[in-house]
Amino acid sequence: MEKPIRILAVDDEESFTFFVKLNLESNTVHDFKVITATRGEEGLNLAKIYKPDLILLDIMMPDMSGAEVAEELLLDDHTKNIPIIFITALVKKNEVRKDSGTVGGREFMAKPVSKEELVKRIETTLNLTQG
Repeated sequence: MEKPIRILAVDDEESFTFFVKLNLESNTVHDFKVITATRGEEGLNLAKIYKPDLILLDIMMPDMSGAEVAEELLLDDHTKNIPIIFITALVKKNEVRKDSGTVGGREFMAKPVSKEELVKRIETTLNLTQG
């Protein structure tokens, strides 16, 4: 059996992290295991403990911004190579598409995000092949 793909979803909207966990863990193509956090500091700590394969990270959070979390992760040898996809309502879908899913060299997805879009982006980012 294939090893689960560990995803850390960090977003201050609990309903969003619930949606991500529910939709990814019900995926029939890949075995996703989703850990969630609703605060930046909590996400940072979980990333260091669990060393996920990928982090889905909101930008606007009350305690610590997604950019601050990402910078802290880059400073740690154990977490600096974990791919990050920022998921935010700060950019519009058409702004992201112009630059092939990136803004300023970082991967971004604009909210709202469909299950299909999210799985496809994770597959692309982690170079997963279907089947």
